[in-house]
Amino acid sequence: MKAILEKSRYLAIVGIVSLLVAALAAFGWGTLKTVHAVILVIESLGTDTAITIEFIEIVDSFLIATAILIFAVSLYELFIGDLDLPDWMLAHNLYELKAKLSSMVVLVMGVKFLQKLVDYKDTADLLRVGLSIAAVSAVLIAFGYFGKKE
Repeated sequence: MKAILEKSRYLAIVGIVSLLVAALAAFGWGTLKTVHAVILVIESLGTDTAITIEFIEIVDSFLIATAILIFAVSLYELFIGDLDLPDWMLAHNLYELKAKLSSMVVLVMGVKFLQKLVDYKDTADLLRVGLSIAAVSAVLIAFGYFGKKE
């Protein structure tokens, strides 16, 4: 039974491979958005107001792709074995992995709010979205700050 339980850690490979495929797709998605944005800049000679939003969406795409990649390599490090990667890129326990996820969620929400801010039409809606994002961000930041293991 012990041997079976010890070998079961390799089940994490399913999640790791899936996350790597998702990261690859997300980087491809960001690349396609980049090509679209460059074409928009060239065609409009930089005068289209949608260019700013396009570039913000590119940043958002690559943030998400990077977060997925960090999760894949961190799961490998946690369950399978050591990797020779920068320390900031790895989580050494599940708490650190959750903290990295919280940080990425806060970043993505900030980018989404910036998209809404650039293209806002209804100030009351913008205020509601901003307050909602601030509340969720505060909780996630508090989780990271107060939940640290010494």
